[in-house]
Amino acid sequence: MVSFFVALAILIGGYLIYGKVVDGGFGPDDRKTPAVEHPDGVDFVPMKSWKIFLIQLLNIAGLGPIFGAVGGALWGPQVFLWIALGTVFAGGVHDYLSGMISLREDGASIAEISGKYLGNGMKMVMRIFTVILLIFVGTVFWTGPAGLLARITGFNPIISGFGFWVIIIFIYYFLATMFPIDKIIGRIYPIFGAVLIIMALGIAGGTLFGGYTMPEFTFTNEHPKGLALWPFMFITVACGAISGFHSTQSPIMSRCMQTERDGRKVFYGAMVAEGIIALIWAAAGCAFYPTLSALAAAGAPANVVYEISIGMLGAFGGVLAMLGVVACPITSGDTAFRSARLSLADWFKIDQGPIKFRLLIAIPLLGAGAILSQFDYQIIWRYFAWSNQTLAAIVLWAGSVYLFKHAKKKIYCIMAAIPATFMTAVTVTYIFIAPEGLKLPAYIGQPVGFIAAAVCLFLFIVLIVGKGNKK
Repeated sequence: MVSFFVALAILIGGYLIYGKVVDGGFGPDDRKTPAVEHPDGVDFVPMKSWKIFLIQLLNIAGLGPIFGAVGGALWGPQVFLWIALGTVFAGGVHDYLSGMISLREDGASIAEISGKYLGNGMKMVMRIFTVILLIFVGTVFWTGPAGLLARITGFNPIISGFGFWVIIIFIYYFLATMFPIDKIIGRIYPIFGAVLIIMALGIAGGTLFGGYTMPEFTFTNEHPKGLALWPFMFITVACGAISGFHSTQSPIMSRCMQTERDGRKVFYGAMVAEGIIALIWAAAGCAFYPTLSALAAAGAPANVVYEISIGMLGAFGGVLAMLGVVACPITSGDTAFRSARLSLADWFKIDQGPIKFRLLIAIPLLGAGAILSQFDYQIIWRYFAWSNQTLAAIVLWAGSVYLFKHAKKKIYCIMAAIPATFMTAVTVTYIFIAPEGLKLPAYIGQPVGFIAAAVCLFLFIVLIVGKGNKK
């Protein structure tokens, strides 16, 4: 279990040490936040910091840190290192910057922020890209928990081609997307947050004290099917290490914060908490099954989660754990559609105070999600995973530009530029060699990925750093 505790120490130490470095580099101050300056009772609603933290955690902790983590466990304990280092040096920075820059930009969505710092062309790309991604997110975090609920309850009658639980979750998503943020989300999320934390602690206890043997870290590829570590593991484990989806959620909370000084706790802290959840589930996947081949044979992540929950905690504890797993994606799916509504409202300058204007955007979005819910879940998930990490890379480049222009010291831009370069290499390599991409051989795709990352870094140095130093 040494590898597990080393990774856990990196996560906790990362928050305490590197989180302070990131926060200090950004330089939060006592200026008025958007929620304080112009509350609107719908989206700009001042909330207490502990509540914002729980909402942020539930917004970002969808199926990714659970399904993605057990999927990443197929590579063995190597996944522990990616979860820990990815969270501290990439995911935490990404989430913090997307939330804090939004605070400085009057609660702007990530597409508008990217346009300001990467150009109007990128703004249009990001507007389209983020809305499509958010619909994907809302869909995968809609059908996934519906399937789990059907398995837990044994009740899933088909109604006009839709599952019963799909319709129930649809109704909830509609209400959560439409109502003011403090009326539904702000009231029930603390309860869901408690369930999520209890679930994670239960699985952690079962893994550590249940008599299971956890393998230790090695540098060999242990994937049962020999799937390459690079770049597939870095795409599979998304939300538990870094996730572009988070950048669409952080601005929601930036519209509710009462002080910039809570940014490290809310944005960086929630990402570290999610990393711990991912680490727990990855460890459970490695320990519960006698071999990685047995883990692979267990089938879809939903089956793995069900077997681990029941096997470690028994029927009652397992059901509680499963409910926590269900709460995670549902509480990310609703805010995915909410964020899509806000992104479109920012794009087309549509006032979201009157309910008729919220309906104008929300109904088509949820309708698109309902249509996509009828497609193969695995296909939607794979495209979501790649687009999710691509968005993360773009947001980190935007954060690099912001830090170079506005941080106390220009050198702080490397906090975002280094992980941006890394994620660019991951996403470009993946789309060139993946089955759902161009399907090219690795000896072509991998060099192309590294070249693309080097080109982006070169352009950043020449166009941003070089020109900025001349002024």
